[in-house]
Amino acid sequence: MNAEDLRSKTIDELAKIILDLRKEQFNARFQKAQGSLENTAQIRKNRRDIARAKTILNNKRREENASGKKAA
Repeated sequence: MNAEDLRSKTIDELAKIILDLRKEQFNARFQKAQGSLENTAQIRKNRRDIARAKTILNNKRREENASGKKAA
């Protein structure tokens, strides 16, 4: 998932994406503990995608708050 795709999403969509990524991360960690995870790089990719999505989400929330305070 790249940053350009995430920037085009709304705040609610980003929150849902983060939730889905966290579920994937949990499942991957569980599979790793059982020894059935084939692609170990998936854990690292999920962690970075979550961080990327959270960064963009925080930026969008900050912009929304800043624009709301200026208009008021």
